[in-house]
Amino acid sequence: MLFNSYIFVFLFLPLCLCGYFILGKYHKVSLQKSFLLAMSLWFYGFFNLNYLFLILLSIIVNFGVYKSFSFVKGRNRERIKYQIILFIGLLFNLGLLFYYKYTGFLIENFNYLFQTGFRVQRLVLPLGISFFTFQQISFVIDAYKEEVPEYSFLDYVIFVTYFPQLIAGPIVMHNELIPQFQDDNKRRVNWDNMAKGLFQFIGGLAKKVLVADLFGNIVNWGFADIGVLDTTNAILVMLSYTFQIYFDFSGYCDMACGIGWMMNIELPMNFNSPYKAINILDFWKRWHMTLTRFFTKYIYIPLGGNRKGEAVTYLNVFIVFLISGFWHGANWTFILWGGVHGLLSIITRFCQNRGVKLSKIFGWIVTFLFLNLSWVLFRAESILDAGKFYGKLFHFHFGWPNDEILSNFNLDTCGIILSEIFSIMIPLKCFAIGVVIIFGIVILSLLLFANLGDQTKYFVPTRKTMLGIIVLSILSIISFSGMSIFLYFNF
Repeated sequence: MLFNSYIFVFLFLPLCLCGYFILGKYHKVSLQKSFLLAMSLWFYGFFNLNYLFLILLSIIVNFGVYKSFSFVKGRNRERIKYQIILFIGLLFNLGLLFYYKYTGFLIENFNYLFQTGFRVQRLVLPLGISFFTFQQISFVIDAYKEEVPEYSFLDYVIFVTYFPQLIAGPIVMHNELIPQFQDDNKRRVNWDNMAKGLFQFIGGLAKKVLVADLFGNIVNWGFADIGVLDTTNAILVMLSYTFQIYFDFSGYCDMACGIGWMMNIELPMNFNSPYKAINILDFWKRWHMTLTRFFTKYIYIPLGGNRKGEAVTYLNVFIVFLISGFWHGANWTFILWGGVHGLLSIITRFCQNRGVKLSKIFGWIVTFLFLNLSWVLFRAESILDAGKFYGKLFHFHFGWPNDEILSNFNLDTCGIILSEIFSIMIPLKCFAIGVVIIFGIVILSLLLFANLGDQTKYFVPTRKTMLGIIVLSILSIISFSGMSIFLYFNF
Protein backbone atom coordinates (compact mmCIF):
# COMPACT_ATOMS: atom_id res chain seq x y z
CA MET A 1 0.00 0.00 0.00
CA LEU A 2 1.33 3.42 -0.93
CA PHE A 3 1.14 6.50 1.26
CA ASN A 4 0.18 8.45 -1.86
CA SER A 5 -2.99 6.46 -2.58
CA TYR A 6 -6.68 7.00 -1.98
CA ILE A 7 -7.08 3.78 0.00
CA PHE A 8 -4.33 4.78 2.42
CA VAL A 9 -5.40 8.39 2.94
CA PHE A 10 -9.17 7.86 3.08
CA LEU A 11 -9.46 4.37 4.58
CA PHE A 12 -6.35 2.80 6.07
CA LEU A 13 -4.89 5.75 8.01
CA PRO A 14 -8.19 7.01 9.54
CA LEU A 15 -9.18 3.45 10.46
CA CYS A 16 -5.77 2.77 11.98
CA LEU A 17 -5.72 5.96 14.06
CA CYS A 18 -9.31 5.57 15.28
CA GLY A 19 -8.95 1.92 16.22
CA TYR A 20 -5.55 2.44 17.87
CA PHE A 21 -6.65 5.31 20.09
CA ILE A 22 -10.09 3.89 20.93
CA LEU A 23 -8.42 0.76 22.30
CA GLY A 24 -5.84 2.93 24.07
CA LYS A 25 -8.54 5.05 25.67
CA TYR A 26 -10.07 1.96 27.32
CA HIS A 27 -6.62 0.65 28.39
CA LYS A 28 -6.81 -2.41 26.16
CA VAL A 29 -3.01 -2.58 25.83
CA SER A 30 -2.69 -6.05 24.32
CA LEU A 31 -5.61 -5.44 21.97
CA GLN A 32 -4.17 -2.08 20.95
CA LYS A 33 -0.83 -3.65 20.07
CA SER A 34 -2.51 -6.56 18.30
CA PHE A 35 -4.65 -4.14 16.30
CA LEU A 36 -1.55 -2.20 15.23
CA LEU A 37 0.14 -5.46 14.24
CA ALA A 38 -2.87 -6.51 12.16
CA MET A 39 -2.97 -3.14 10.41
CA SER A 40 0.78 -3.31 9.71
CA LEU A 41 0.45 -6.79 8.21
CA TRP A 42 -2.46 -5.60 6.07
CA PHE A 43 -0.35 -2.67 4.91
CA TYR A 44 2.55 -4.95 3.95
CA GLY A 45 0.46 -7.76 2.51
CA PHE A 46 -1.58 -5.38 0.36
CA PHE A 47 1.10 -5.54 -2.34
CA ASN A 48 1.43 -9.32 -2.33
CA LEU A 49 0.11 -11.78 0.24
CA ASN A 50 3.11 -14.02 -0.40
CA TYR A 51 5.34 -11.37 1.17
CA LEU A 52 3.67 -12.00 4.54
CA PHE A 53 5.05 -15.53 4.79
CA LEU A 54 8.60 -14.29 4.23
CA ILE A 55 8.53 -11.45 6.75
CA LEU A 56 6.81 -13.63 9.38
CA LEU A 57 9.39 -16.38 8.84
CA SER A 58 12.16 -13.80 9.24
CA ILE A 59 10.58 -12.49 12.45
CA ILE A 60 10.14 -15.95 13.98
CA VAL A 61 13.72 -17.03 13.22
CA ASN A 62 15.25 -13.81 14.54
CA PHE A 63 13.17 -13.85 17.70
CA GLY A 64 14.21 -17.48 18.18
CA VAL A 65 17.86 -16.42 17.88
CA TYR A 66 17.25 -13.67 20.45
CA LYS A 67 15.64 -16.14 22.87
CA SER A 68 18.48 -18.61 22.31
CA PHE A 69 20.95 -16.09 23.74
CA SER A 70 18.89 -15.95 26.94
CA PHE A 71 18.66 -19.76 27.06
CA VAL A 72 22.43 -20.19 26.78
CA LYS A 73 23.11 -17.40 29.27
CA GLY A 74 20.79 -18.99 31.81
CA ARG A 75 22.85 -22.17 31.72
CA ASN A 76 26.27 -20.52 31.98
CA ARG A 77 27.51 -22.10 28.75
CA GLU A 78 30.70 -21.13 26.97
CA ARG A 79 30.97 -17.95 24.92
CA ILE A 80 31.42 -20.08 21.82
CA LYS A 81 27.72 -20.97 22.03
CA TYR A 82 26.89 -17.26 21.82
CA GLN A 83 29.06 -16.95 18.74
CA ILE A 84 27.46 -19.95 17.06
CA ILE A 85 23.98 -18.53 17.66
CA LEU A 86 25.09 -15.15 16.28
CA PHE A 87 26.57 -16.85 13.23
CA ILE A 88 23.29 -18.71 12.59
CA GLY A 89 21.31 -15.47 12.91
CA LEU A 90 23.57 -13.52 10.56
CA LEU A 91 23.74 -16.42 8.09
CA PHE A 92 19.95 -16.62 7.93
CA ASN A 93 19.43 -12.87 7.47
CA LEU A 94 22.20 -12.33 4.94
CA GLY A 95 21.32 -15.57 3.15
CA LEU A 96 17.71 -14.44 2.79
CA LEU A 97 18.82 -11.06 1.47
CA PHE A 98 21.36 -12.54 -0.94
CA TYR A 99 18.94 -15.15 -2.26
CA TYR A 100 16.21 -12.69 -3.19
CA LYS A 101 18.34 -9.71 -4.13
CA TYR A 102 21.63 -10.97 -5.56
CA THR A 103 21.15 -14.51 -6.91
CA GLY A 104 20.49 -13.38 -10.48
CA PHE A 105 23.34 -10.85 -10.40
CA LEU A 106 25.88 -13.42 -9.16
CA ILE A 107 24.82 -16.07 -11.70
CA GLU A 108 24.95 -13.59 -14.58
CA ASN A 109 28.47 -12.52 -13.66
CA PHE A 110 29.58 -16.13 -13.12
CA ASN A 111 28.25 -17.04 -16.56
CA TYR A 112 30.09 -14.09 -18.10
CA LEU A 113 33.42 -14.84 -16.40
CA PHE A 114 33.50 -18.59 -16.94
CA GLN A 115 31.40 -18.82 -20.11
CA THR A 116 28.86 -21.07 -18.42
CA GLY A 117 25.16 -21.28 -19.14
CA PHE A 118 23.49 -21.49 -15.76
CA ARG A 119 19.86 -20.40 -15.90
CA VAL A 120 19.16 -17.07 -14.23
CA GLN A 121 16.01 -17.27 -12.12
CA ARG A 122 14.22 -13.94 -11.90
CA LEU A 123 12.98 -13.57 -8.33
CA VAL A 124 10.46 -10.94 -7.30
CA LEU A 125 12.19 -8.77 -4.71
CA PRO A 126 10.03 -8.62 -1.57
CA LEU A 127 9.28 -5.04 -0.62
CA GLY A 128 11.41 -3.59 2.12
CA ILE A 129 13.55 -6.73 2.56
CA SER A 130 16.75 -4.68 2.80
CA PHE A 131 15.24 -2.50 5.52
CA PHE A 132 13.58 -5.07 7.76
CA THR A 133 16.58 -7.41 7.38
CA PHE A 134 19.05 -4.74 8.50
CA GLN A 135 16.74 -3.79 11.34
CA GLN A 136 16.72 -7.37 12.58
CA ILE A 137 20.47 -7.80 12.08
CA SER A 138 21.01 -4.84 14.40
CA PHE A 139 18.68 -6.45 16.95
CA VAL A 140 20.47 -9.81 16.82
CA ILE A 141 23.92 -8.23 17.18
CA ASP A 142 22.74 -6.09 20.12
CA ALA A 143 21.27 -9.22 21.72
CA TYR A 144 24.63 -10.96 21.27
CA LYS A 145 26.26 -8.04 23.07
CA GLU A 146 23.65 -8.38 25.85
CA GLU A 147 22.33 -4.89 25.10
CA VAL A 148 18.71 -5.97 24.60
CA PRO A 149 16.29 -6.18 27.56
CA GLU A 150 13.52 -8.75 27.83
CA TYR A 151 10.90 -8.12 25.15
CA SER A 152 7.69 -10.00 24.47
CA PHE A 153 7.10 -11.58 21.06
CA LEU A 154 4.28 -9.09 20.40
CA ASP A 155 6.54 -6.11 21.10
CA TYR A 156 9.21 -7.54 18.82
CA VAL A 157 6.80 -8.20 15.95
CA ILE A 158 5.46 -4.64 16.16
CA PHE A 159 9.03 -3.31 16.20
CA VAL A 160 9.76 -5.04 12.89
CA THR A 161 6.41 -4.55 11.17
CA TYR A 162 5.44 -1.03 12.31
CA PHE A 163 3.99 0.08 9.00
CA PRO A 164 5.27 3.69 8.61
CA GLN A 165 8.93 2.60 8.51
CA LEU A 166 8.50 -1.00 7.33
CA ILE A 167 9.12 -0.66 3.61
CA ALA A 168 11.63 2.18 3.16
CA GLY A 169 12.91 3.17 6.58
CA PRO A 170 14.15 4.96 8.51
CA ILE A 171 16.08 2.00 9.95
CA VAL A 172 15.03 2.04 13.61
CA MET A 173 16.82 0.49 16.60
CA HIS A 174 14.88 -1.58 19.14
CA ASN A 175 15.62 0.86 21.99
CA GLU A 176 14.16 3.72 19.94
CA LEU A 177 10.82 2.11 19.16
CA ILE A 178 9.79 -0.65 21.57
CA PRO A 179 9.94 1.50 24.76
CA GLN A 180 7.57 3.97 23.09
CA PHE A 181 5.01 1.22 22.48
CA GLN A 182 5.36 0.25 26.16
CA ASP A 183 4.79 3.82 27.37
CA ASP A 184 1.25 4.21 28.78
CA ASN A 185 1.44 7.99 28.28
CA LYS A 186 1.48 7.50 24.51
CA ARG A 187 -1.68 5.42 24.21
CA ARG A 188 -4.20 8.27 23.95
CA VAL A 189 -4.61 11.11 21.47
CA ASN A 190 -2.24 14.04 21.86
CA TRP A 191 -3.64 16.82 19.70
CA ASP A 192 -0.36 18.75 19.60
CA ASN A 193 1.37 15.67 18.22
CA MET A 194 -1.54 15.06 15.86
CA ALA A 195 -1.12 18.57 14.43
CA LYS A 196 2.65 18.07 14.06
CA GLY A 197 2.09 14.73 12.39
CA LEU A 198 -0.43 16.11 9.94
CA PHE A 199 1.95 18.97 9.09
CA GLN A 200 4.89 16.65 8.41
CA PHE A 201 2.81 14.03 6.60
CA ILE A 202 1.26 16.55 4.19
CA GLY A 203 4.64 18.23 3.70
CA GLY A 204 6.20 14.89 2.80
CA LEU A 205 3.27 13.99 0.55
CA ALA A 206 3.67 17.28 -1.34
CA LYS A 207 7.40 16.62 -1.72
CA LYS A 208 6.62 13.28 -3.33
CA VAL A 209 3.68 13.91 -5.63
CA LEU A 210 4.13 17.60 -6.48
CA VAL A 211 7.91 17.80 -6.78
CA ALA A 212 9.61 14.38 -7.00
CA ASP A 213 7.16 12.93 -9.52
CA LEU A 214 7.31 16.06 -11.67
CA PHE A 215 11.10 15.84 -12.00
CA GLY A 216 10.80 12.06 -12.26
CA ASN A 217 8.98 12.45 -15.58
CA ILE A 218 11.96 14.35 -16.94
CA VAL A 219 14.38 11.72 -15.61
CA ASN A 220 12.42 8.85 -17.16
CA TRP A 221 12.34 10.60 -20.51
CA GLY A 222 16.06 11.45 -20.46
CA PHE A 223 17.37 8.02 -19.43
CA ALA A 224 14.97 6.21 -21.77
CA ASP A 225 16.50 7.90 -24.83
CA ILE A 226 19.97 9.18 -23.94
CA GLY A 227 20.84 9.56 -27.62
CA VAL A 228 18.55 12.57 -28.11
CA LEU A 229 20.20 14.58 -25.34
CA ASP A 230 22.54 17.48 -25.87
CA THR A 231 24.60 18.98 -23.03
CA THR A 232 21.85 21.39 -21.94
CA ASN A 233 19.21 18.69 -21.65
CA ALA A 234 21.65 16.23 -20.06
CA ILE A 235 22.34 18.81 -17.34
CA LEU A 236 18.61 19.31 -16.79
CA VAL A 237 17.99 15.55 -16.61
CA MET A 238 20.91 15.10 -14.20
CA LEU A 239 19.65 17.88 -11.94
CA SER A 240 16.13 16.47 -12.17
CA TYR A 241 17.31 13.15 -10.75
CA THR A 242 19.22 14.95 -8.00
CA PHE A 243 15.92 16.62 -7.05
CA GLN A 244 13.77 13.53 -7.60
CA ILE A 245 15.70 11.14 -5.40
CA TYR A 246 15.88 13.65 -2.54
CA PHE A 247 12.25 14.77 -2.59
CA ASP A 248 11.03 11.20 -3.15
CA PHE A 249 12.99 9.53 -0.35
CA SER A 250 12.90 12.39 2.13
CA GLY A 251 9.20 12.82 1.35
CA TYR A 252 8.58 9.18 2.26
CA CYS A 253 10.54 9.53 5.51
CA ASP A 254 8.66 12.74 6.37
CA MET A 255 5.37 10.92 5.84
CA ALA A 256 6.58 8.02 8.01
CA CYS A 257 7.67 10.40 10.76
CA GLY A 258 4.41 12.34 10.41
CA ILE A 259 2.35 9.19 10.93
CA GLY A 260 4.58 8.42 13.90
CA TRP A 261 3.81 11.82 15.43
CA MET A 262 0.08 11.20 14.95
CA MET A 263 0.47 8.00 16.99
CA ASN A 264 2.77 9.68 19.56
CA ILE A 265 5.74 7.70 18.20
CA GLU A 266 8.91 9.65 17.39
CA LEU A 267 10.96 8.09 14.60
CA PRO A 268 14.59 9.15 14.05
CA MET A 269 15.38 11.83 11.51
CA ASN A 270 16.75 10.39 8.28
CA PHE A 271 17.56 13.57 6.36
CA ASN A 272 19.07 16.83 7.52
CA SER A 273 19.25 19.09 4.45
CA PRO A 274 21.91 16.92 2.73
CA TYR A 275 22.39 19.23 -0.24
CA LYS A 276 23.73 21.88 2.13
CA ALA A 277 26.78 19.67 2.73
CA ILE A 278 30.16 21.33 2.25
CA ASN A 279 32.05 18.05 1.75
CA ILE A 280 31.24 14.39 1.20
CA LEU A 281 31.73 13.51 4.88
CA ASP A 282 29.21 16.20 5.79
CA PHE A 283 26.82 14.81 3.16
CA TRP A 284 26.82 11.33 4.69
CA LYS A 285 26.06 12.81 8.11
CA ARG A 286 22.92 14.32 6.55
CA TRP A 287 21.74 11.78 3.91
CA HIS A 288 19.98 8.53 4.92
CA MET A 289 21.31 9.08 8.42
CA THR A 290 19.98 5.83 9.88
CA LEU A 291 21.74 3.78 7.19
CA THR A 292 24.99 5.65 7.86
CA ARG A 293 24.51 4.91 11.56
CA PHE A 294 23.95 1.21 10.83
CA PHE A 295 27.08 0.86 8.70
CA THR A 296 29.16 2.80 11.22
CA LYS A 297 28.05 0.77 14.24
CA TYR A 298 27.87 -2.71 12.73
CA ILE A 299 30.55 -2.71 10.00
CA TYR A 300 32.98 0.22 10.25
CA ILE A 301 33.64 -0.01 14.01
CA PRO A 302 33.91 -3.85 14.09
CA LEU A 303 36.43 -3.62 11.23
CA GLY A 304 38.54 -1.42 13.49
CA GLY A 305 37.18 2.01 12.61
CA ASN A 306 39.97 4.55 12.90
CA ARG A 307 41.77 2.74 15.72
CA LYS A 308 44.35 0.86 13.63
CA GLY A 309 46.15 3.60 11.80
CA GLU A 310 45.46 5.81 8.82
CA ALA A 311 45.88 3.19 6.08
CA VAL A 312 43.51 0.70 7.73
CA THR A 313 41.01 3.50 8.38
CA TYR A 314 40.93 4.35 4.68
CA LEU A 315 40.52 0.68 3.78
CA ASN A 316 37.63 0.36 6.24
CA VAL A 317 35.96 3.44 4.78
CA PHE A 318 36.27 2.05 1.28
CA ILE A 319 34.88 -1.35 2.29
CA VAL A 320 31.88 0.26 3.97
CA PHE A 321 31.05 2.33 0.90
CA LEU A 322 31.37 -0.68 -1.42
CA ILE A 323 28.96 -2.59 0.83
CA SER A 324 26.65 0.43 0.86
CA GLY A 325 26.63 0.48 -2.93
CA PHE A 326 25.97 -3.27 -3.12
CA TRP A 327 23.17 -2.94 -0.54
CA HIS A 328 21.38 -0.45 -2.79
CA GLY A 329 21.13 -2.86 -5.69
CA ALA A 330 22.49 -5.86 -7.59
CA ASN A 331 24.18 -3.90 -10.36
CA TRP A 332 27.74 -2.79 -11.05
CA THR A 333 26.47 0.78 -11.28
CA PHE A 334 25.66 0.75 -7.55
CA ILE A 335 28.99 -0.83 -6.66
CA LEU A 336 30.84 1.78 -8.72
CA TRP A 337 28.70 4.51 -7.14
CA GLY A 338 29.70 3.28 -3.70
CA GLY A 339 33.33 3.08 -4.78
CA VAL A 340 33.57 6.68 -6.01
CA HIS A 341 31.91 7.91 -2.81
CA GLY A 342 34.43 5.87 -0.84
CA LEU A 343 37.35 7.31 -2.79
CA LEU A 344 36.20 10.90 -2.32
CA SER A 345 35.64 10.23 1.39
CA ILE A 346 39.21 8.92 1.68
CA ILE A 347 40.61 11.93 -0.19
CA THR A 348 38.61 14.29 2.03
CA ARG A 349 39.81 12.59 5.22
CA PHE A 350 43.39 12.61 3.92
CA CYS A 351 43.25 16.35 3.22
CA GLN A 352 41.58 17.15 6.55
CA ASN A 353 44.23 15.18 8.44
CA ARG A 354 46.86 17.39 6.85
CA GLY A 355 45.11 20.65 7.61
CA VAL A 356 43.86 21.37 4.10
CA LYS A 357 40.78 23.58 4.28
CA LEU A 358 38.43 24.77 1.56
CA SER A 359 36.08 27.70 1.78
CA LYS A 360 32.51 26.66 2.52
CA ILE A 361 31.27 28.04 -0.80
CA PHE A 362 33.91 26.23 -2.86
CA GLY A 363 33.41 23.07 -0.80
CA TRP A 364 29.67 23.18 -1.45
CA ILE A 365 30.16 23.68 -5.20
CA VAL A 366 32.57 20.74 -5.46
CA THR A 367 30.33 18.51 -3.33
CA PHE A 368 27.10 19.38 -5.15
CA LEU A 369 28.79 18.86 -8.54
CA PHE A 370 30.15 15.48 -7.43
CA LEU A 371 26.75 14.40 -6.10
CA ASN A 372 25.06 15.26 -9.39
CA LEU A 373 27.63 13.36 -11.42
CA SER A 374 27.56 10.32 -9.13
CA TRP A 375 23.74 10.17 -9.13
CA VAL A 376 24.00 9.42 -12.87
CA LEU A 377 25.63 6.10 -11.96
CA PHE A 378 22.92 5.47 -9.38
CA ARG A 379 20.14 6.00 -11.93
CA ALA A 380 21.60 4.45 -15.07
CA GLU A 381 20.51 0.92 -16.01
CA SER A 382 24.10 -0.07 -16.76
CA ILE A 383 27.62 1.28 -16.75
CA LEU A 384 27.35 1.49 -20.54
CA ASP A 385 24.30 3.77 -20.25
CA ALA A 386 26.09 5.87 -17.63
CA GLY A 387 29.02 6.23 -20.02
CA LYS A 388 26.69 7.35 -22.81
CA PHE A 389 25.10 9.91 -20.50
CA TYR A 390 28.48 11.30 -19.44
CA GLY A 391 29.43 11.47 -23.13
CA LYS A 392 26.39 13.66 -23.84
CA LEU A 393 27.06 15.73 -20.73
CA PHE A 394 30.66 16.55 -21.66
CA HIS A 395 30.12 16.84 -25.42
CA PHE A 396 29.53 20.54 -24.79
CA HIS A 397 26.90 20.82 -27.47
CA PHE A 398 24.33 23.21 -26.04
CA GLY A 399 20.78 23.90 -27.18
CA TRP A 400 17.31 24.78 -25.95
CA PRO A 401 15.45 22.66 -23.38
CA ASN A 402 13.53 19.85 -25.05
CA ASP A 403 9.75 20.10 -25.45
CA GLU A 404 9.41 17.08 -23.12
CA ILE A 405 10.94 19.16 -20.34
CA LEU A 406 8.87 22.24 -21.09
CA SER A 407 5.65 20.24 -21.08
CA ASN A 408 6.29 19.00 -17.53
CA PHE A 409 6.16 22.57 -16.27
CA ASN A 410 3.30 23.56 -18.61
CA LEU A 411 5.40 26.47 -19.84
CA ASP A 412 4.18 26.03 -23.40
CA THR A 413 0.57 26.11 -22.19
CA CYS A 414 1.26 29.31 -20.25
CA GLY A 415 2.83 30.77 -23.37
CA ILE A 416 -0.27 29.99 -25.44
CA ILE A 417 -2.55 31.60 -22.86
CA LEU A 418 -0.39 34.72 -22.66
CA SER A 419 -0.24 34.89 -26.44
CA GLU A 420 -4.04 34.79 -26.68
CA ILE A 421 -4.47 37.43 -23.99
CA PHE A 422 -1.85 39.88 -25.15
CA SER A 423 -1.66 38.90 -28.85
CA ILE A 424 2.09 38.41 -28.64
CA MET A 425 4.44 35.60 -29.57
CA ILE A 426 6.43 34.11 -26.72
CA PRO A 427 9.94 33.29 -27.98
CA LEU A 428 11.52 29.91 -27.13
CA LYS A 429 14.28 31.61 -25.13
CA CYS A 430 11.64 32.84 -22.64
CA PHE A 431 10.61 29.25 -21.99
CA ALA A 432 14.29 28.33 -21.50
CA ILE A 433 14.68 31.14 -19.00
CA GLY A 434 11.57 29.89 -17.22
CA VAL A 435 13.11 26.41 -16.88
CA VAL A 436 16.36 27.86 -15.51
CA ILE A 437 14.38 29.92 -12.99
CA ILE A 438 12.42 26.85 -11.81
CA PHE A 439 15.58 24.78 -11.33
CA GLY A 440 17.24 27.72 -9.57
CA ILE A 441 14.28 28.12 -7.21
CA VAL A 442 14.48 24.43 -6.25
CA ILE A 443 18.21 24.68 -5.49
CA LEU A 444 17.67 27.82 -3.41
CA SER A 445 14.83 26.17 -1.50
CA LEU A 446 17.12 23.26 -0.62
CA LEU A 447 19.75 25.70 0.66
CA LEU A 448 17.63 28.31 2.40
CA PHE A 449 14.70 26.51 3.99
CA ALA A 450 14.91 24.63 7.28
CA ASN A 451 14.57 20.86 7.26
CA LEU A 452 10.93 19.74 7.47
CA GLY A 453 11.71 17.50 10.43
CA ASP A 454 13.09 20.46 12.38
CA GLN A 455 10.11 22.60 11.41
CA THR A 456 7.77 19.90 12.71
CA LYS A 457 9.29 19.84 16.19
CA TYR A 458 8.48 23.53 16.65
CA PHE A 459 5.25 23.56 14.64
CA VAL A 460 2.38 25.56 16.12
CA PRO A 461 -0.87 25.48 14.12
CA THR A 462 -2.20 28.83 12.98
CA ARG A 463 -4.89 29.80 10.49
CA LYS A 464 -2.23 30.48 7.88
CA THR A 465 -0.43 27.14 8.35
CA MET A 466 -3.67 25.19 8.41
CA LEU A 467 -4.79 26.89 5.19
CA GLY A 468 -1.47 25.94 3.65
CA ILE A 469 -1.90 22.33 4.77
CA ILE A 470 -5.39 22.21 3.26
CA VAL A 471 -4.19 23.61 -0.08
CA LEU A 472 -1.24 21.20 -0.24
CA SER A 473 -3.53 18.31 0.69
CA ILE A 474 -5.95 19.11 -2.12
CA LEU A 475 -3.20 19.57 -4.70
CA SER A 476 -1.47 16.37 -3.61
CA ILE A 477 -4.60 14.24 -3.59
CA ILE A 478 -5.57 15.50 -7.04
CA SER A 479 -2.15 14.30 -8.21
CA PHE A 480 -2.82 10.73 -7.05
CA SER A 481 -4.17 10.00 -10.53
CA GLY A 482 -0.56 9.98 -11.66
CA MET A 483 0.46 7.82 -8.71
CA SER A 484 3.97 6.33 -8.73
CA ILE A 485 5.89 4.05 -6.41
CA PHE A 486 8.67 5.35 -4.14
CA LEU A 487 12.21 4.98 -5.49
CA TYR A 488 13.60 3.29 -2.38
CA PHE A 489 11.01 0.50 -2.61
CA ASN A 490 13.46 -0.89 -5.21
CA PHE A 491 16.24 -1.19 -2.66
